[in-house]
Amino acid sequence: MSIDFSSVRNANERAVWEAVAAHAPQHPGLADDPDLLADVACVALNRLQPRYIRHEVDFAFYLSDKERQTTEHHVAEAVAHAFGFVQARVAMRARA
Repeated sequence: MSIDFSSVRNANERAVWEAVAAHAPQHPGLADDPDLLADVACVALNRLQPRYIRHEVDFAFYLSDKERQTTEHHVAEAVAHAFGFVQARVAMRARA
């Protein structure tokens, strides 16, 4: 029996990718480097509890307004931390 799990994904991914893209221009040292922006997204996602879904509508339908606001807040905090973390690592590498 073959099972296809390709539709299963972490619901936070899209929100983190959108937040990273939106905040990248405020971080000129990182904004021009797709690899560093991917690192920012990874750091942010690792700080968030994964929420697995199969369809975007599932996630939107089952969240209350309070849960949605809390999720947005956690994503914003995780992305802000991730930008700072990656910038600090880049600065440390430059000094070495």
